[in-house]
Amino acid sequence: MTRHAEQCALLSDRRVSADWMQPGYPFHSQFLQDHHEEGQFLTAMEGPEHLRLRRMIARPFTPRKVEQLRPTVRQVVDDHIDALLAGPNPADFVADFALPIPSITICHVLGVPYEDHDFFQHAIRTMTGSDVPDDAVNKSQGELYHYLAKLIGRKLAAPEDDLLSQLATERLATGQLNRHQLVMLVLFLLVSGHETTASMIALGTLALLQHPDQITVLKNSDGPEVAAAVDELLRYLTTVQPGRRRVAVADIEIGGQVIRAGEGLILPEEIGNRDESVFPGAGELDLRRDASQQLAFGFGVHKCTGQPLARLELQVVFAALFRRIPTLALAADLGDLPFMDDGLGYGVKKMPVSW
Repeated sequence: MTRHAEQCALLSDRRVSADWMQPGYPFHSQFLQDHHEEGQFLTAMEGPEHLRLRRMIARPFTPRKVEQLRPTVRQVVDDHIDALLAGPNPADFVADFALPIPSITICHVLGVPYEDHDFFQHAIRTMTGSDVPDDAVNKSQGELYHYLAKLIGRKLAAPEDDLLSQLATERLATGQLNRHQLVMLVLFLLVSGHETTASMIALGTLALLQHPDQITVLKNSDGPEVAAAVDELLRYLTTVQPGRRRVAVADIEIGGQVIRAGEGLILPEEIGNRDESVFPGAGELDLRRDASQQLAFGFGVHKCTGQPLARLELQVVFAALFRRIPTLALAADLGDLPFMDDGLGYGVKKMPVSW
């Protein structure tokens, strides 16, 4: 079930569940399988509870609210381009540009102090790595959990204009969420809100440097064309690695096959995004392509809540980067770059660039 049409059908089928409490759910790691009863992320919930929690966090991620952040994100991007140009040449594009931008942005939305970013980035990478020992994962998870629990206490005592304060005062204080549920919700947003976007910024830049003819498209584009180009980059560089994990709760006949109740499903969106029947010439990067049906953010009721924010960040980055640094170039052999392919997402760990 790897074709685009079947993936969309299954991801919107009520007989397919994302609930990892269901027997037969295909966990992507032994650690998650051993510890899944300790709490669920939003992506592993179904039904009324999933919708209830999703609505609680929806307000800052509506297209209108996200668009209001564009000047803020543009300033963050410009500041980091300025810093890049004023700093060492070559520079590490990941550490100096790709990672800070989404980290600053999600911290701004959530109300998490950015000065603590080294701590939570290390904790998240430890938790999501596939070859990390269980004791290290447990340690990082516990440290990050207690950090967020303390931060929630501070927000209750002195609320600010951010999502964490809103959830603490409107949902926790009123009994609509308990403290564990709130910590897990914020942890989910923190994990999903910066790592994948950072990977897309770095990988997208790398792909464009390998396809200089496509950079010209960006330089000569306006808003709608940049938005379409971002869709194509998302299609071409799908960064979520383990596929969408689901389990059948009833028998399903699809694509000439029968999926039995209790069977686990792995729906690899990177393969759906290369379906030639939907994206002719799918193996080529073409920023003029209509890639609006790409599956990088999922499909159906579990489609990524924060996708408007991720799209905006990518649009601002790619609209500005090559206009302001037209001589940007990779300062290492492609084969020497250390890629990150041992966890939930695909990316590049370090990427020297010059200009």
